[in-house]
Amino acid sequence: MTIMNQKNVNQKKAKAGGLFAVGRELAANSVAYAMALPGLMVLIAFSYVPFYYIVTAFQKFNLQAGVFGSQWVGLRNFNFFFGMGGKALQITFNTLLLNALFIIFGVVFQTGIALLVNEINGKLFKKITQTIYFFPYFLSWVVIGQIIYNLLSSENGSINVMLRQIGLEGISFYKHPEYWRTILVLSYLWKATGYGSMVYLATLSGFDTSYYEAAIVDGATRLQCMFRITLPLLKPVILVMTLFSVGRIFFGDFGMVYGVVRDVGPLLQKVEIIDTYVYRSFRQTGNIGMSVAIGLYQSVMGLITIVLSNRVVKQFNEGTALF
Repeated sequence: MTIMNQKNVNQKKAKAGGLFAVGRELAANSVAYAMALPGLMVLIAFSYVPFYYIVTAFQKFNLQAGVFGSQWVGLRNFNFFFGMGGKALQITFNTLLLNALFIIFGVVFQTGIALLVNEINGKLFKKITQTIYFFPYFLSWVVIGQIIYNLLSSENGSINVMLRQIGLEGISFYKHPEYWRTILVLSYLWKATGYGSMVYLATLSGFDTSYYEAAIVDGATRLQCMFRITLPLLKPVILVMTLFSVGRIFFGDFGMVYGVVRDVGPLLQKVEIIDTYVYRSFRQTGNIGMSVAIGLYQSVMGLITIVLSNRVVKQFNEGTALF
């Protein structure tokens, strides 16, 4: 009995010591925790509280009955997506292909721009260059969609007007879906390259300059320094950023596809992604359970993808893996 009492006392002391340590940490870094609190609240509100509603993926959700009062239908909501003659495969393929193109070309262009800007010596010219290529990031996809429409419109689009002026036949871009994957990739690169390159530029600014000084003394050119020193040092950051992107590969950019392609039916076979399909389906049926079921499918597949990708990266270089 005495031993049990002693254990209880030790546990209480350990708990009190732990609480004291937490209180001391909060007091010592109160400003930092206060600054992090709004972001933490947003994370909880939008990433953890919605877990409560995952159950609606298996229900015929009724707003008046609520989550626990709605009828349980099992996997019936998933049949809406997977049981439509290969519709799920086509839309999933579009989502994966577009995101894979965004990741591959995004990494190449963002890294390339960062390397080139890093080689600029003039501070004023460097700032002007960064401002110019960073500016498209602040434009919404609605604005970019209107710009693209003004360029590609069959009647008054700038490209078709120029083609007619030089004696060529205009192109009906909005009737030919085969053009639009390329158009979306180019639109993504124009908008996102500037922002993405900032991460690599910030990393480049922290590299030890002694490596470059030693290489120049040995007769290395700036191009050789770029490929033999900068890129190898930048490799861990590139892998981490790529892993983050791969984790979202099943989640398409709704604003981009819907803002640029709009509701043009003939184009959807090439660019319809899971996110826009969920929106269109919900708008037509009003069934919340079906939309949540597809969202759950996206999340599970995204989790599987990032775990497998992380394992592959760990095989080559364990230090660059996320976990």
